[in-house]
Amino acid sequence: MAENKKSLRYEFTKGIIKENPVLRLVLGTCPTLATSVSVTNSIGMGIAATIVLICSNIVISALRKVIPSKIRIPAYIVVIASFVTIVQMLVKAFVPALDDALGVYLPLIVVNCIILGRAEAFAGKNSVFASALDGLGMGIGFTFALIVMATVREILGSGTFLDGIDSLTKLFGVTSFTGFHIFSQPIGLMTMAPGGFLVFGLVMALANKVAEGKGKPKAELKGCAACPMAHSCALIDTDASCDNSGRESETE
Repeated sequence: MAENKKSLRYEFTKGIIKENPVLRLVLGTCPTLATSVSVTNSIGMGIAATIVLICSNIVISALRKVIPSKIRIPAYIVVIASFVTIVQMLVKAFVPALDDALGVYLPLIVVNCIILGRAEAFAGKNSVFASALDGLGMGIGFTFALIVMATVREILGSGTFLDGIDSLTKLFGVTSFTGFHIFSQPIGLMTMAPGGFLVFGLVMALANKVAEGKGKPKAELKGCAACPMAHSCALIDTDASCDNSGRESETE
């Protein structure tokens, strides 16, 4: 019983720091860079992705013995797309400003590497409860990475903090708080792609440093072969591996 509790605790906590999907596994980089311009957008994206992660993990785990192996990826996408549609409709109905801010990146959660990766690598092989904890932990880790990056980028790039948060707090009846104004001469570069990559690199370096102190390996970009979906990709088989350019290269 004690070992089971320890295992479940690990499944929940691993995604927050040890196997953070953004900072350690280097997944979901595109939505991370695109939505981490403001803390409000990051919180919204993080909550949406976490809900989809938990719900899709639960359903996929419950159906893992029913879904035929040959069609499991299309089946996973159908399950994930269903929950993404529900979440998007709720956001459009109750937080339209957030829906406008996130734009296409909200429906693109369907093909987020983190969601598909956890479905293939974990939910399809483990119990429902463990899969739910895995989804929750990974979702919190994703949200944590977004908020850390967004805090730096919003303060330096816009001179504000939690700007537009009233679009979320109004759901709880709080409309008076609209965020903080820090200074009037922000560094515009931080809201652009170069600033995003800079902050991403610095935060990842810090996460690596913390991980190294605990005996964990560095996060490395290893190409397609390191992706949780690698063995399902037509470009990768037992005799070949895919490099970062997407072309096949013979393994030595």
